[in-house]
Amino acid sequence: MIKKSILSLMFTMSFTTFASDMEQLRNQLNLLNSFTANFEQVVKDDQGEVLQQGQGEIALQQPNKISWQQDDTLLISNGDKTYYFDSFAEQVSIFNSEKLIQSTPFILLTSNDENLWQQYTVKMEKGAYTVRPKSLENAQVSALIIRFEDKNKGLQGLEIKDVSGQTSYFNFSKANVNPELKANIFKFEIPAGVEIDDQTGN
Repeated sequence: MIKKSILSLMFTMSFTTFASDMEQLRNQLNLLNSFTANFEQVVKDDQGEVLQQGQGEIALQQPNKISWQQDDTLLISNGDKTYYFDSFAEQVSIFNSEKLIQSTPFILLTSNDENLWQQYTVKMEKGAYTVRPKSLENAQVSALIIRFEDKNKGLQGLEIKDVSGQTSYFNFSKANVNPELKANIFKFEIPAGVEIDDQTGN
């Protein structure tokens, strides 16, 4: 589910409101040059039944760098390539980060690319920003909901709704805003003997 959620918006407002909400979200994210936190995850189906629970750690850095570790899985994006490693299955999948950007709004957390943002709509609802792709063709995620603690504490939580109807809820704790991060956090060395699914040529 983590892979599907990560590797994976009723637009009824005026253009003025839309632009204001997007600008506010981008300004808020621009304050996060880097971010680290622990998180707890709950996955529910479209009926609200709990399918999975877990916990892990996240690190973000602009531009386009993500480290996401949970249980037996690790996702690393260095801005060029993205690696998804399942230690239990002993398999690593490799993707072009640019192609992932086209299918999930998750990368918007660390991107200020104008062309990328124009592929999404943003609406402020109940104290959170809801980001939806303008087109669901080839999309894995139908909506990304972003909540902030405040301007000094960074992200409070995320909701990732996938196209199958499942929703992943992530609540962050022990957050650090704009810490100095070592470069090796966003580097991944493929372990010897694991199966490699290299999709960068697709």
